[in-house]
Amino acid sequence: MEQLPINVDLKGKRVVVTGGGTVAARKADLALRAGAHVLAIAETLGSEFDELRVYPGLTHRAGPPRAEDFAGAVLVFGGSEDHDADARVRALGRAAGALVNVPDRPELCDFSMPAILDRSPLLVAISSAGTSPLLARLIKERLESTIPASFGRLAGFMGSIRELVGSRITDNRRRRRFLEQLIESPVADQVLAGDEARARVLLAAELDAHDSLGNVPATGEVYLVGGGPGDPDLLTFRALRLLQRADVVVYDRLIGSPILGLVRRDAERIYVGKMRGDHALPQEEIGHLMIRLAREGKRVLRLKGGDPFMFGRGGEEIEMLAEARIPFQVVPGVTAALGGASYAGIPLTHRDHAQACVFVTGHARGGRIEMDWTTLIRPQQTVVIYMGLAMLDGLMKDFVAHGADPDLPVAIIDNATRPNQRVVVATVAGIAEAARAQALKGPAVIIIGTVVSLRDKLGWFKPETGRSAAVAVAEAASWQEKATDAP
Repeated sequence: MEQLPINVDLKGKRVVVTGGGTVAARKADLALRAGAHVLAIAETLGSEFDELRVYPGLTHRAGPPRAEDFAGAVLVFGGSEDHDADARVRALGRAAGALVNVPDRPELCDFSMPAILDRSPLLVAISSAGTSPLLARLIKERLESTIPASFGRLAGFMGSIRELVGSRITDNRRRRRFLEQLIESPVADQVLAGDEARARVLLAAELDAHDSLGNVPATGEVYLVGGGPGDPDLLTFRALRLLQRADVVVYDRLIGSPILGLVRRDAERIYVGKMRGDHALPQEEIGHLMIRLAREGKRVLRLKGGDPFMFGRGGEEIEMLAEARIPFQVVPGVTAALGGASYAGIPLTHRDHAQACVFVTGHARGGRIEMDWTTLIRPQQTVVIYMGLAMLDGLMKDFVAHGADPDLPVAIIDNATRPNQRVVVATVAGIAEAARAQALKGPAVIIIGTVVSLRDKLGWFKPETGRSAAVAVAEAASWQEKATDAP
């Protein structure tokens, strides 16, 4: 996170704006609408300020900025559009203890101004930390058409009933669920339609119905969610929705901070990650933990890397939940093999190379990997190995011993779809040495088959994470040039 987004209460606070043109007027307008006392410093105020003169909080002083102008100021906007003058304003504002913003001059800014979608009291701020205001405005324009103006009315209504609901439902978790259900109920529909009186009648009935439940324990549930291989853009909409609903998130080692950052801020987080030979919590205890939390009435989100049912032991976990009669739902995720292959430009099947794809795990029991080699060593087939990096040398020797061509192409995709994704390509005979040379640490998936040879031709179509679009375009142009020059 480049900057901390906050909402500042400016009612009755002092804000200084320098400059008399359009830029200064826009900043003064925002501050005045937020209830601030604005001192506009400029020789003259342009016509853009004419509509702002109705605000009693606006004061104009002609002349250059002076140190005493900034005393007690909370925010300062340097809007003269003169480099030297704005730099001096920044120095004066900082000396007075104020936060300073100079539009289009990030190096002179203590904060940036977001694009604002105003549905007061509901506000949506979109910020690019000053790097691309145009993009922020574009996103705002898209939201304008999807968030009705009546949502502001609903936000005000919800604020007005907080004390009433809090006095009737004292348990925090019960109160949160009641309010969540209320927002999607006929009560909210009436508010959005403009009939608040009818909404309050319906609210009273909802509260009475809730009171009739007495001390009946709230029913918990478990969401088994696939977090994908790492890129948060690969999460499903359903996964995102449940990440914001859960009371507790039980997560694995492979879940990165970008995805954890999407979890509801006040949700409890419990790490149960496992590494080779180092289990934070044994598998059976993870199941018992989820059952206990659900029986406490909590909504538990079990967040797993990739897909829960692809070597993620999700089947074992829902078996325990079913036996304990705990309600659950499963949300699939993009697997590491599918995500990594896509980002690396390796199709797992191809009419000229592979009509089948086999997924296996390289995780060994008792130090020995047992596989159905007859099934694996077949032509026109791709083999994908999960968790095989630690046993890579022995695995490749076993492939050759059972009849695989030592020159068969192999790719290892390390940290698939993440910013630090790396792809190492070699042959069955040489991949172990290549992996050692690159000091791959995992998590990694191994792809074996002639489809790997297509990476040189197709790798540009999906830029690897961390590889610039310009590089991808240049590589695409290079391939087109080669195709044109070909006989």
